[in-house]
Amino acid sequence: MYLKTTRRYHLLLMFLLFLGACGIEKVSVKNPPLNKPFVFDNKVILHNGQFSKSEKQKITAELNGQWDDSMIARRAQRYLLFEEIKNPPVFDTANLRRSQQFMKNYMNGRGFYYANFRDSIKIDTFKQQLRTTVYMHVYPGKNVLIDSVSFSLSDSVLAAALLPHQHKTLLKKGVPFSKQIISSELDRLISVFQQNGFFKLSRDDLYAEIDTTDEALLDISLDIFEQARQLEAVSKRRAESPSWDVAIKNRAINDSTKNIAYKIGKLIYYPESKFTDIVDSLLVDTTFKSWQKDEFEIRYKEGNYNLGPLKEHTFLRKGMMYNERLFFKSLNALNEIGTWGQVDVRPKIRDKDTMDLYFFMSQESKYNYSIDLETSRNTSDIIGGNLVGISSNFNFRNRNVWKSAIQSNTSLRAGVELNVLQRTQLLQTVQMSAGHTFIFPKLIVPFKLGPIKDRMDAKRTLLSTNYAYTDRRNIFRLRSFITSWGYEWKRGNNIWLYKPISVELYGLDTLPLLSELFNQNPFLRLSFNTGNVISQSISYVKTFQGRTNRNNHYMRFGVEEAGSIMGAFPRLRSLIYRYVKTEAEYRYSYKLPQTEWAFRLFGGAGFNYSNDPTIGSVMPFFKQFAGGGPNSMRAWQLRQLGLGSSIANDTITTTTFRDRLGDMMLEANLEYRFNLLTLGSFNIASVFFADIGNIWNIRKKDDNPNAEFNFRRLYKDLAVSVGTGIRFDFSYFLIRLDAGFKLKDPARPTPNGWADFKNLQFTETRPNGVQVRNFALQLGIGLPF
Repeated sequence: MYLKTTRRYHLLLMFLLFLGACGIEKVSVKNPPLNKPFVFDNKVILHNGQFSKSEKQKITAELNGQWDDSMIARRAQRYLLFEEIKNPPVFDTANLRRSQQFMKNYMNGRGFYYANFRDSIKIDTFKQQLRTTVYMHVYPGKNVLIDSVSFSLSDSVLAAALLPHQHKTLLKKGVPFSKQIISSELDRLISVFQQNGFFKLSRDDLYAEIDTTDEALLDISLDIFEQARQLEAVSKRRAESPSWDVAIKNRAINDSTKNIAYKIGKLIYYPESKFTDIVDSLLVDTTFKSWQKDEFEIRYKEGNYNLGPLKEHTFLRKGMMYNERLFFKSLNALNEIGTWGQVDVRPKIRDKDTMDLYFFMSQESKYNYSIDLETSRNTSDIIGGNLVGISSNFNFRNRNVWKSAIQSNTSLRAGVELNVLQRTQLLQTVQMSAGHTFIFPKLIVPFKLGPIKDRMDAKRTLLSTNYAYTDRRNIFRLRSFITSWGYEWKRGNNIWLYKPISVELYGLDTLPLLSELFNQNPFLRLSFNTGNVISQSISYVKTFQGRTNRNNHYMRFGVEEAGSIMGAFPRLRSLIYRYVKTEAEYRYSYKLPQTEWAFRLFGGAGFNYSNDPTIGSVMPFFKQFAGGGPNSMRAWQLRQLGLGSSIANDTITTTTFRDRLGDMMLEANLEYRFNLLTLGSFNIASVFFADIGNIWNIRKKDDNPNAEFNFRRLYKDLAVSVGTGIRFDFSYFLIRLDAGFKLKDPARPTPNGWADFKNLQFTETRPNGVQVRNFALQLGIGLPF
């Protein structure tokens, strides 16, 4: 199919010019007030050059959020390029005054107490509409600085407790004054108290007293001319360098228990409680059995849990001063084990200064299982074919193995791949796997971790095994057995996973079609050598938000090393792979009310440093990278991109096995997502996307030219796909259909692989006579990134 793009481009340009000539604007107004000025737009203009560019943008954006609701014309996106305002508010100067007061309060909160505001309006007449644009000019003036700081607590107990921590104050002489820094200092002080036993003291018990008086005014001359001069000097000093004194004080304490520092007494657990239980009834229930060790006590009726995991995830001990940070850390750690649906804590005071902690733990069902059915479709690019995959998964979970809150997961999977449209063999692939994982709620190591252990959250030890069998009919049979031992922990929004040992045993049977493929492409033979993997790996994941809730960041980095230790033994070198593999990924999204920008950058490389002729010099195929499919380069089908600008794979027409795998991958993805229709919790959305990337080999092979990575050839080797799609969001899952077009195909013989924009084709015939589709349809579950 051919598209007359030049003619369509001219038609589109003429259409846009026609819209402009007809007066059709990008923003339309629905139900405007008749013959009355209404708010069409509003803007804040921040003057003064004391801010950096990023600070000015941030303050301006936050000031724009201070407009009174009756001064905001809310816009909704329509048809991607247009916006619509419904029922805009009538312009009223009273609402303008309220907006100015809101902005003044905001600037005061940032320490600009001498800010000035000037408003202006502009009324445009459009089709009998009086569209009013409101401008607010903000002149912030000088930021008030902190002149002196004092801690004047009238309660001697609190003053003594605070004394060792005063030097860490956030309030320093010369620091800009703001309500935020005062609030942060009061939060810090309350945290200090609550980490040193003062359980009942709250933020309301402290306050900051601000003294704005200039000392020069305390000594006014009787001479009226001298008074005028002094007042003028004070006014000038305030305008040029305003500064205030800050004193931290406590309010009168009427409750004498607020200045008591409590120490921890007993720690008592109810691990068999239910969501419906009444806590007060449990505390007086005499039918519970009890088992106690030191300060720890477990109360039970059936004896389903041991004390070990409860003690492991509680960070408070008898005799310690109450510490709010450790209190919530213990609560979160017990909730994150996964054995209990909810964990609550009730403190109970006894003996005036002793606090006992009662943990009420609502247990989940010990066993549960799930059965899933999955389908997929993979349409071949070069030869006619339509592969439909069907698989079923069975998962069984035990939340409390050996009464120690150890979780076990058993998974069984079976699937087939069918060629439903060809008169060839119907059954193409058979896959079966069985796996089992134990999750221990602690780090099991042969040594003591020391203080570093307290800085880790959600600590887990993972022991997993998996057996898999894949039969690609007449191509190969692959059997694998994988077992690993690893550790996972969190620290803030950082997640670490370290596997000190992973053993992977593989058995590969080469069948006739793969042997035929080796004859056509000898460079593939080394990728399918039979070997095993003994490795260790570490991965790191970090998620965080930007300055606003609209920005989300995701970073992942991983390294896997195999064979460095066991490869030192000569007898093992021909049996195990020796390589280093690394991956890095970054995702960014910027969300607006109706739209979202999403970006992903991925890079990975593996290097086989073995010099053994049996193992070869390339990565094993089950560790290599692949491009294409619903989550990668979407104009290519799964594993059908690359390598580099090599055309060796395009010459394969006698076998259905054409997987393309490489030792290195670079990819970047960009999406513009927007809503089309919302019906309750069901949402239909669309997307425009672009994918850029490819896979390569690390080493150069004479029998496969241009398949290796070469920085000088990077531009030529990069593939580019563009497309659009539709997403059906059911809240709890999302189905998407994406259509991608090969804008730049490195295997295309045209200059650098770019499509002919004057004569775009959905299919094309390569010089070797092979027909290639320039598009692909991808069906996926969930977002691609």
